[in-house]
Amino acid sequence: MAVHDTRPFYLNLLKIRLPVPGVVSIFHRVSGVLMFLAIPATAYLLDLSLQGEQGFSRASEILAQPFSQLVLIVLIWSLLHHLFAGIRFLLIDFDIGLDKEQSCKTAWLVFAAEIIAMIIIAAGIYL
Repeated sequence: MAVHDTRPFYLNLLKIRLPVPGVVSIFHRVSGVLMFLAIPATAYLLDLSLQGEQGFSRASEILAQPFSQLVLIVLIWSLLHHLFAGIRFLLIDFDIGLDKEQSCKTAWLVFAAEIIAMIIIAAGIYL
């Protein structure tokens, strides 16, 4: 006898409205992947900058490019989001913030903390 499965088999992720904790969770994964993918480029730039004055100048030129600046902003965001969301997930592991209301508040707190940290970092870099 076959069991009728009522679970959806096609999910359009653009039409699903995830709760804020779900968005934080997805961004946490995305930020982790971005940081992992950035390892070769950052290792190359570090190696280049340690090769002497010319290497350091070349690395500085690369980082001064507008596209590199955009990539750096995305990487800084991913680092901050991964840090704050990771702290949130550690608290969840200790059974702190499991209720729906607390979970939503801590998810919004992650977004607020990363925005504040980005503003502070941008002010330190560009002012």
